[in-house]
Amino acid sequence: MTMTKEQIKALIEAGLPGAQVTVYGDDGAHFEAEVVHPDFAGKLPLAQHRMVYATLGERMGTEIHALRLRTRAA
Repeated sequence: MTMTKEQIKALIEAGLPGAQVTVYGDDGAHFEAEVVHPDFAGKLPLAQHRMVYATLGERMGTEIHALRLRTRAA
């Protein structure tokens, strides 16, 4: 089973309400996401990425083969 960039965007937005999310990638396995959220303020990039990965759960490594993240505080 594969994911679409629209599904990934919806999952991130549901898990991080108020996030500004843009997802790129059309091969069904490799994606890139830009996520802007106020809760990222004061957090290291690794912590920000963990917050995003938590919204995707078990899909990471299975339905989503690779996800490159760019995160920043709003």
